[in-house]
Amino acid sequence: MDVIFYIKSIAALALVLTLLVALLFYRQKNKRVTQKRSKEIKPISVAKQYTLNDIVAVVRDKDATTEELSEAIEYLVKHYGKIHPKLGMRAHPDFDIYSEIILRICRHPNTNKDIVLELDRELEKQNPEYAREIDDSLTKGLNSRGI
Repeated sequence: MDVIFYIKSIAALALVLTLLVALLFYRQKNKRVTQKRSKEIKPISVAKQYTLNDIVAVVRDKDATTEELSEAIEYLVKHYGKIHPKLGMRAHPDFDIYSEIILRICRHPNTNKDIVLELDRELEKQNPEYAREIDDSLTKGLNSRGI
């Protein structure tokens, strides 16, 4: 009698365990779908005004498409292309934002050479005194890709 009781108990526990594991996987799948929907970023349109932080948010988003990145870089160059003048030999503290954008755009999975080259050329054209710093940031970004 004891052996039958143990077999029935093990079978019941296995059934409960199977149900719990199935429920766990079902919930994780639903969380991923809702997180992807909530992470969607509105594409930048030229009609609206955006801050540098909005552009950085688009560049940080790993799910941003190539078109969104291109629009963000075009908006950046058009409206925020001029960096504050240097403070003597030092770069202005706001240059850190531009440096981060350059690094992240180089490492982004959906970037391409056209986006990187456009950002590099336009920033250097508008800010010749920052040419060395821009090149350093670009080199660091490209070297960190690990290709």
